[in-house]
Amino acid sequence: MSLATELQKNAQIAPTGPGADRPHEDRVPGGGTPGRLRRLTSAVGSARIGIVEVIAIIVLGLAALAAVWPTLLTSVDPLTGNPTDRLLAPSAEHVFGTDQLGRDVFARTIHGSAQTLSASLAAVLIGVGAGVLIGLLAGFFTGVLDAIFMRTVDVLQAVPGLLLSMAVITALGFGTLNVAVAVGVAAVPSFARLTRAEVIRWRSTEFVRAARADGLSAASVLALHILPQVRGPIGALLALEFGSAVLAVSALSFLGFGAPPPQPEWGLLVSEGRDFLAAAWWMTTFPGLVVAAVVLAANRLSHAVNSEKEFR
Repeated sequence: MSLATELQKNAQIAPTGPGADRPHEDRVPGGGTPGRLRRLTSAVGSARIGIVEVIAIIVLGLAALAAVWPTLLTSVDPLTGNPTDRLLAPSAEHVFGTDQLGRDVFARTIHGSAQTLSASLAAVLIGVGAGVLIGLLAGFFTGVLDAIFMRTVDVLQAVPGLLLSMAVITALGFGTLNVAVAVGVAAVPSFARLTRAEVIRWRSTEFVRAARADGLSAASVLALHILPQVRGPIGALLALEFGSAVLAVSALSFLGFGAPPPQPEWGLLVSEGRDFLAAAWWMTTFPGLVVAAVVLAANRLSHAVNSEKEFR
């Protein structure tokens, strides 16, 4: 085992904070600590992952199921409707009611989840891929490279996210894929800044200096010793940015930049119901509530991940 690996393990298990001065007998050989096990058991027993987190996981699970397997939740065709069923209120037959063309709003919401969630997931992957790479390089290599990367991030961050996304879409053209790229570009600064801050925090530690002294390349040090340390904060931000991406994709779709009608998309469904709010409030309300539920669930899950990281 290399010196850098041994120092990294010691850094991960070293007690810090208010409990750092607890008695030595609270530890056991090999780095195990009964006190930590007791605190972990106490945290689970006190419902650190409570009913709200469970509901959030269920909501996100149902949304993912609707995106991957929509026919499991509804067998109704979302693109065709019956003119005699125009603007029917919610009922047992039509849970979310029907729209101006007699199409089932519930079926359109379920099938629209694939468009919205896939675009949101692609946007987050673009943001985390580019942002983490920029943050790693900018935080590890100081000087000109850091200045170039971070001034570019500053320029991107100076523009409101939605406005930046609209500018990118204007350059690329309309469509769900272009919406995903645009939202992903707007998410890059958040991941870049967080990653850079974490890299600066860890690059001066003993195990990183020992790894460089052992002759490891910069790429190996980043991949083996620094990147594992920043996964927790990135994971929490990823869940948070996913909720923001769902909201941004829905907003752009609402403005008409996403998939063209009659393809269902959550933002488009809300937009289609604007002209019928007085007579058919359900056309806008139910798709809007679905968007809000997914965004709130993602935000809550991000908070839970961040809280667990701080606890550890």
